[in-house]
Amino acid sequence: MDALDLARWQFGVTTVYHFLFVPVTIGMSLLVAILNTAWVRTGNPAYLRATKFFGTLFLINFAMGVVTGLVQEFQFGMNWSSYSRFVGDIFGAPLALEALLAFFLESTFLGLWIFGWGRLPKRVHLACIWIVAIGTMLSAYFILAANSFMQWPVGFKINGRAELVDFGAVLTNKVLLATFPHTIFGCWLAGGVILMAVSSWHLARGRDLDVFRPSLRLGVIAVLVGALGVTVSGDLLGKTMTQTQPMKMAAAEALYETRQPAPFSLFTIGTLDGTEPIFQLEIPGLLSQLATGSFDGKVQGINDLQAEYQKRFGPGDYRPYIPIAYWGFRLMIGFGMLAALVALVLLWMTRGRQVRGKSLLWKAAVWSVVLPFLAHSFGWIFTEMARQPWIVFSQMKTVDGVSPTVGAGTVLTSLIVFTVLYGVLALVEVGLMIKYARVAPPPADQAEPRDGGEMSFAY
Repeated sequence: MDALDLARWQFGVTTVYHFLFVPVTIGMSLLVAILNTAWVRTGNPAYLRATKFFGTLFLINFAMGVVTGLVQEFQFGMNWSSYSRFVGDIFGAPLALEALLAFFLESTFLGLWIFGWGRLPKRVHLACIWIVAIGTMLSAYFILAANSFMQWPVGFKINGRAELVDFGAVLTNKVLLATFPHTIFGCWLAGGVILMAVSSWHLARGRDLDVFRPSLRLGVIAVLVGALGVTVSGDLLGKTMTQTQPMKMAAAEALYETRQPAPFSLFTIGTLDGTEPIFQLEIPGLLSQLATGSFDGKVQGINDLQAEYQKRFGPGDYRPYIPIAYWGFRLMIGFGMLAALVALVLLWMTRGRQVRGKSLLWKAAVWSVVLPFLAHSFGWIFTEMARQPWIVFSQMKTVDGVSPTVGAGTVLTSLIVFTVLYGVLALVEVGLMIKYARVAPPPADQAEPRDGGEMSFAY
């Protein structure tokens, strides 16, 4: 492999790994804030114990997310210097706001929340964790603003490089407005599954029902709301994607010829390069509905778009790798729907203030913890790889964004180092999560903060 292939592999590995922590952090910050609110409003010590318990898991993920996110900036400078020079004026602006505004809110008020137990008034202390939750969503907005520019560049002019002329347009990019709610709902789903899985492990052993039954129900509600929101926002995002990147929508269905109406295939067996289907299970008109809002809508095929792009951008292959786009799109949807199905089962198992169910169901609930990570990973793989060959759609190809003076050996060395480092971090993360997820919550008399006292999260 050359430097371009290795740089793409490194970006994919570090980005997907980093995003394992991001949705959990965003989702759990809101759920911990809700549990904290329930304690402040009711005084029920079970809610305080749940806040402390899941607050520990939230803090672990927050710390790991910060550490793994630092690598992203270094990558742009080392492996993608040509890209950084071309779009740095635009790409850097939302990222600067993310660091100076959103992350400042998160880190400052998270510190106040951690060390403010018993020192700050309850409602002031509660406001801190809500500001953290808002800050995480602001971080997501600014980062998605940068990514949305890569999907649909706006608010710029070309003067040897892309120069920012309308920052408001960057922050109101129609791709961003569709992507942001889709991402946030997905984060709520991820945070809810963590509460579901951990609570199920304890409930299956008959532990602390007063703590884990409400936590489980909160997680179930978060998953179901997140799944519904992902479905609705995904429909909007599909239509926006068709308007801005029709090749990506065609690749998601492996639709080579323009069709009206266009079906959506649930399952396809085809040739290895994805050019010809051998067997398909289709729903008539569904792709037309997803792409245009009408079951009789016209959806452009890959071949017609390839010819159109050659006229518009010059000779070249403007098709992404179809099998990855096709299956990434379906696996993203499938794993998310499976998480919602598990939530519905758990909702039934905990109806009427009871906790019932067979051991196999509880085991399935515990193992559901992997579902949101798979859904988010395949979603990002689809989003980025189905945009290829563009690093900035219509403006810069990926092959032109790589650093011209960084050789394959250098990239390979950094790829190996980061992969090993991330492997170690993964072991640390999994070990810490298992350690603190399996122990019982602190007793009520230990969980209750005392004036001037400090309450440790590593109980």
